[in-house]
Amino acid sequence: MPNPLRPFKRLVPTLPPVGNIERLRIFCGALVGIFVTGLLMKMAIGETAASPLLIAPMGASAVLLFAVPSSPLAQPWSIIGGNMTAAFIGITCALWIDDILIAAALAVALSIGAMLPLRCLHPPAGAVALTAVLGGPAVKAAGYGFALWPVGINSLLMLATALAFNNLTGRRYPHLAPLPAANPHGTTDPLPMQRVGFTAADLEAALARRGEVVDVGTDHLDTLLHEAEMQAYHRRYGEIRCADIMSRDVASIAPEASLHEAWTMLCQHHIKALPVVAEDRNVVGIITQTDFMENAAWGPHGELHFGLGRRLRHAMRPRQSLKRTVAEAMSTPVRTADPQTPIARLVPMMADAGLHHLPIVDEQGKLAGIVTQSDLIAALYHGNLSERLSQAETAAA
Repeated sequence: MPNPLRPFKRLVPTLPPVGNIERLRIFCGALVGIFVTGLLMKMAIGETAASPLLIAPMGASAVLLFAVPSSPLAQPWSIIGGNMTAAFIGITCALWIDDILIAAALAVALSIGAMLPLRCLHPPAGAVALTAVLGGPAVKAAGYGFALWPVGINSLLMLATALAFNNLTGRRYPHLAPLPAANPHGTTDPLPMQRVGFTAADLEAALARRGEVVDVGTDHLDTLLHEAEMQAYHRRYGEIRCADIMSRDVASIAPEASLHEAWTMLCQHHIKALPVVAEDRNVVGIITQTDFMENAAWGPHGELHFGLGRRLRHAMRPRQSLKRTVAEAMSTPVRTADPQTPIARLVPMMADAGLHHLPIVDEQGKLAGIVTQSDLIAALYHGNLSERLSQAETAAA
């Protein structure tokens, strides 16, 4: 027998799953936000004041500020600008339009129309505009002062509570747009991971075609989509670990070794990097061809010198030998991974962060292997090829 309620299930929004801890955090946030705002207002104006301690729209603001603090509708300018704008418009309509129904409708519509270009859309502000019209003689007597007290003060106190509570409970607020990642090579080209798949420009173009208000910031949506893309990448290549592709017989060098010895090892093994390990095999740095170039200076006859400062010190103390050790030129701290790290996690590090070699260390931090860009490319190619062959065999069957 068909379920008669089935057609109505489509009316229920598909919200993302929320854990019990997050539910408790939201509950406590709303409780603290409303209580603190009301308490401070009570301390400021007393219980017998004609002006209300709290206005009803603050309850709706609490939902946004504590349940969805990353929403564009819950940002500081949204709550302050939206509520204040709506209050001024609502009071104006109440003072100039005698018909209360027309005044209420215009107050809400004009508030929304003003908030959109001002980029301070805040749904509870619609209730603020309505309150200004329907609030009765007390609100009318307060005039434009109603926008400052209690609307402005309520909004500021609620915002201050949300700033403190959200950040103390691990929710970044306000939601600031991240700065664009700089290209490590100092060029204007986008980072490698931004040249494939969708880009921020693609996202903005898609949103512009829809022409609708979306209750999520474009930068936040871009981050979520890229995380979903990376999750799909993990699903495809998550079974391949660093231990599967790393080189285990790794040429390494001690920090007290000479730069001449390090350069000789690079040339002998035809490699471009050497992990630097202490006596206990813990990785303390890495020295690459780039480190040699950054610490070198060319003399007038083509000779290679290391470090102008060291050469000056050597000139002032000619009897002392010039120290040219690996520890002086190596890159530290060095980024590492453990053998069980999925190779999909290495892609952003090697593509965008400019890493070419990644030492693999065990639980004690001791050198276990190394993964290079060549290893990663070979693994991704092999994984993609195997997937295509499997799909072809399935289609043929």
